[in-house]
Amino acid sequence: MYSRIHQQTKHPVFMTENKSLQNFDWDAYELEQKGTQNEEILSRYDATLSAIKDNQVVEGTVMSINKREVVVSVGFKSDGIVPATEFRYNPDLKIGDKVEVYIQSQEDKKGQLVLSHKEARASRSWDRVNEACESQEVVTGYIKCRTKGGMIVDVLGMEAFLPGSQIDVKPIRDYDVYVGKTMEFKIVKVNQEFRNVVVSHKALIEAELEAQKKEIVSKLEKGQILEGTVKNITNYGVFIDLGGVDGLIHITDLSWGRVADPKEIVQLDQKINVVILDFDEEKKRIALGLKQLMPHPWDALDADLKVGDKVHGKVVVMADYGAFVEVAEGVEGLVHVSEMSWSQHLRSANDFLKVGDEIDAVILTLDREERKMSLGIKQLKADPWENVDQKYAVGTRHFAKVRNFTNFGVFVEIEEGVDGLIHISDLSWTKKIKHPNEFTQIGSQIEVMVLDIDKENRRLSLGHKQLEENPWEELEAKFGVDTVVEGKIIELTDKGAVIALEDGVEGFCTARHLQKEDKNAPAAANGDTLSFRVIEFNKEARRILLSHLRTWEERKEAPVKENKAAKKEAAPEMPKMEKTTLGDLDVLANLKASLENEGK
Repeated sequence: MYSRIHQQTKHPVFMTENKSLQNFDWDAYELEQKGTQNEEILSRYDATLSAIKDNQVVEGTVMSINKREVVVSVGFKSDGIVPATEFRYNPDLKIGDKVEVYIQSQEDKKGQLVLSHKEARASRSWDRVNEACESQEVVTGYIKCRTKGGMIVDVLGMEAFLPGSQIDVKPIRDYDVYVGKTMEFKIVKVNQEFRNVVVSHKALIEAELEAQKKEIVSKLEKGQILEGTVKNITNYGVFIDLGGVDGLIHITDLSWGRVADPKEIVQLDQKINVVILDFDEEKKRIALGLKQLMPHPWDALDADLKVGDKVHGKVVVMADYGAFVEVAEGVEGLVHVSEMSWSQHLRSANDFLKVGDEIDAVILTLDREERKMSLGIKQLKADPWENVDQKYAVGTRHFAKVRNFTNFGVFVEIEEGVDGLIHISDLSWTKKIKHPNEFTQIGSQIEVMVLDIDKENRRLSLGHKQLEENPWEELEAKFGVDTVVEGKIIELTDKGAVIALEDGVEGFCTARHLQKEDKNAPAAANGDTLSFRVIEFNKEARRILLSHLRTWEERKEAPVKENKAAKKEAAPEMPKMEKTTLGDLDVLANLKASLENEGK
């Protein structure tokens, strides 16, 4: 400053005005000069700043990052601060990265520029989502939380749905491990009306896997043994990862024995050797086997085992028609329900056995080539028909259990395996039985007499009425023809009525013979008790025909018969006329002819 003034004092003008400078206000001069310079500097500085407005989206540069805040410069006179949570979707954010921010306010109460990255993303997110969907662009998203059926993902500033099936190509057992992760996605569906977005991570890796599958499948051969990893276990089998392509071991190919649950054989993520049984190159389906790597149990079966031998086993499967018994590991035999009991009444096999039962059985058939075996249980007991003619001789009495009905009789069982038939006509001497259920019930006990034995067909002819003497010899005297008896109508049909008489005897009265004497009286009905005249008694057919009509018809005819008899007694006896013969008629004809000739 001093040099500037000294140089100026040598100027003529300056010298002439030397006296006036002595009174110059240098402080005011310096302030004026300084203000002018500040304005210039500020104007130049302002020219270097960005022209920003509120509610505008601009691009900024990340200046610093800490756990709570991200400082962003947008070229304004002050930097803005954005909460770090708004960059949670981008864990790779670093200083110097360009980011979009939304100008909420150029200056708050503290003079701070207020920015929002979240609102900047939201203002452009829908357009960017549609562009990414159309261009099949791979986008980065942050998995925020788990929801029903999948996950919620922050993609391009919008919440999108990630279905559980689209997280990976393999089934996901724990969704929670993905929460908080940042992954790449492909937008697979956009709903314009509701602004819903669906993304997939699986779609990104399927294309690569498809190429791997083609390469792997092209090298497969039947019978080839590969190592794989247990990927998933279902009720019907196990999925094995063969290194980019999956194969299925059906539950029947896990073991030579019965498998109730595949988890009994393998566990998840277990590495096992499998053999290729079949594969479809087009459908990429591969059938695998595990049991085929082990020797077949039938090959190790005792060579001395033969038909008739007794074996011990465990019931592994039940069906209505029989039970499968495992007599050795992987070797099963079928016990048909008909071989469980000597009884002819076939029931469900579940009535005899259940899964888990350990039983003894006899080998009935054995086919080592077909690997089939049939077993029997009843053969361990004596056949009851071997001595049936001694134990149940004709004429002996026994108690039996009613098993079944038919229209013609009752099937009963005297003991297990010994059945017999009571014909409907052998149930009662006196009652007219239309169906056996009128006489007895299924499951009840009934006493029978053996009438005949058919050992070849394993059938007994039985009778129940034979336990008593035939009453029809005595009934003939009591219910002879023209006998008048009282009876009760127990069944009424169009043809007539069944009448209950004394001693449990039943008769039948036709509809015409039910007519009452008083025509104005009500017709005969069930429960009515009337008098009847026996008009027929057939001992052989065990039939009694009755008539109510005859009881009052004959009572009216009785006086008329008496009058006729009296008149017959009072009338004089007429001479008996000799019977005219054909010869007499010839004589009379000749006499008539001779008289006619004389008259002429």
